[in-house]
Amino acid sequence: MTDSLSEEKGGTTLLLIDLQNDFHPGGTLAIDAANEDADRVTQLLLTNRSKIDNIVATLDSHHKLHIAHPGFWVSGDNDKQHPDPFTIISSGDIASGKWKPQDIKISTSSTTDEGSITHLDPAIYDKYQLAIGTDGKVDSSKYVQEYASQLEQNGRFQLCIWPEHCLIGGPGHNIVKPVWDAMQEWSLHSGSQVQFIHKGQHLLTEMYSALSAEVPVTKATAFNESLLKKLKRSDRILVAGQALSHCVNYTVRDIVNHCNPEERSKISLIVDCCSSVPGFEAASDEFLHYLEQNGITICKAKDAFM
Repeated sequence: MTDSLSEEKGGTTLLLIDLQNDFHPGGTLAIDAANEDADRVTQLLLTNRSKIDNIVATLDSHHKLHIAHPGFWVSGDNDKQHPDPFTIISSGDIASGKWKPQDIKISTSSTTDEGSITHLDPAIYDKYQLAIGTDGKVDSSKYVQEYASQLEQNGRFQLCIWPEHCLIGGPGHNIVKPVWDAMQEWSLHSGSQVQFIHKGQHLLTEMYSALSAEVPVTKATAFNESLLKKLKRSDRILVAGQALSHCVNYTVRDIVNHCNPEERSKISLIVDCCSSVPGFEAASDEFLHYLEQNGITICKAKDAFM
């Protein structure tokens, strides 16, 4: 038996991004065409399983009180009122008191497990001079102000409140069944394991890309050099999943931005196996243009192994 993405160079890696129930019809953040996309991914897996050497599957993985979920926030005027999904919360909104965080206890102890969902690397609270109370906790209001400001300075996003989705342990977190079943068939046939990459489980930062958080707050949310190196060992990287406008978009950008032209020529986006979050189609169009400018192949599932 061999492990996925072994140290040996070569082969074809299928990178499947967030093919989870909550992004499919019936889920909390549904994409209308996701079932059809998943059917094509399933067929691709079943008909080409001997040609696929590695599968990497990312999983959007959240807790209820994630910073981009309604429950993290309350109105400055009513501590029982949460923002509606798709509300944009700006740094100005936080400064004015329009929205404030729930009482989230953010750990600053150097002895705290770095995997803790509320742990901050000491460099983070030093960098932003986050206020620390007598109980040794970071002032959560100060943190969210700095977080929203940093997002805006990065120039990619303002803080968008999403419907609760992909809650760890819930049915929405699971990979859709047809793709899951096909992945298990591939594993049995190939003698290899699917490599699962969890992203987004830290409460205090967003993680559209599977390789790095929007604002890294711990070593675990910093850029994943190990994953990038493993992907680069492939002869081909085929990408599919959800959503084209967001997590596919920014995962692939992170890969492309850390590859030279020769390495970029290995990457193919299977465009009919991913779709946009409704209302964000313009982001997908801009992403496809970016891929063309950077020499990335855009193909359909039927042509991926031609």
